[in-house]
Amino acid sequence: MANNNLLVNERQADLGNFIVGRLLPFREKRQVGPFTFIDHMGPSTVGPGKYVDVDQHPHIGLSTLTYLFEGEIEHRDSIGSVQVIKPGDVGFMTSGSGVTHTERTPQARRQGGSFTMHGYQIWVALPKEKEEMAPEFNYYPSDAIPTWQTGDLTFRLVAGEAFGRSAPLQGFSPLFMVDIYAEKASTLHLGGQLRGEVAFVIVRGAIKEKEALVKAGQMLISKTDEQCEVCLEAGTQLLLFGGEPLPDEPLLRWNFVSHSKARLAQARVDWENKNFPMVPGDNTYIPFP
Repeated sequence: MANNNLLVNERQADLGNFIVGRLLPFREKRQVGPFTFIDHMGPSTVGPGKYVDVDQHPHIGLSTLTYLFEGEIEHRDSIGSVQVIKPGDVGFMTSGSGVTHTERTPQARRQGGSFTMHGYQIWVALPKEKEEMAPEFNYYPSDAIPTWQTGDLTFRLVAGEAFGRSAPLQGFSPLFMVDIYAEKASTLHLGGQLRGEVAFVIVRGAIKEKEALVKAGQMLISKTDEQCEVCLEAGTQLLLFGGEPLPDEPLLRWNFVSHSKARLAQARVDWENKNFPMVPGDNTYIPFP
């Protein structure tokens, strides 16, 4: 999501084995696996007269992963996709060589009354050899997401491979994203369950690392692949994500990701000259900042 005033940021601190913060990228760590950007939506009250309306904006070289806990958002893009994303669903748009899209409160939810919007949009950088692939959009309804329980922990495998299971959404490089809820205070054991770098976004509740308490809204990034366990307080929900780092870390400029500075510069020129494909029936335009 571009130009979202619900974007969160917080000063980072080093806790020994971990870096704690609230957003990717930041100075000490630009990516976790192929994940390159996190946009936190809410929680906030929507309606009446106050709706989500992110106008038409472009992307290259990345996939956007939309995952909601509350509310609804309608995705439209320049390849003709129209999809309302609801809690537990996964929307995955791959921009490749170039795509534009909008994100709005669906018309059916603009009839009065109010509701809560809360979720995340996460950007996943494409491998260098996939950066110029044709754009595509994939949608996975909530009931297609693998869900299971281990002790007092409930798991939903949003993307990739983890804990010996595979999600319908695999992405374009080795990655994982898992939604975990602890009904009671629990220890999450990660040894041998994941491949690559690991990060935790605490949605609600808190987790403990040594004597430090990492609370809702913060992000914990493991600086070693060997970190094996964390302690979750009762009622904690977190997103666990990461994977194998890309061989060459790409560059990020506004909504564009590429391994080439020249390609980033060309994308800006193309957007300013309105040479990107456009969302059918939509003439809105977010300028390059």
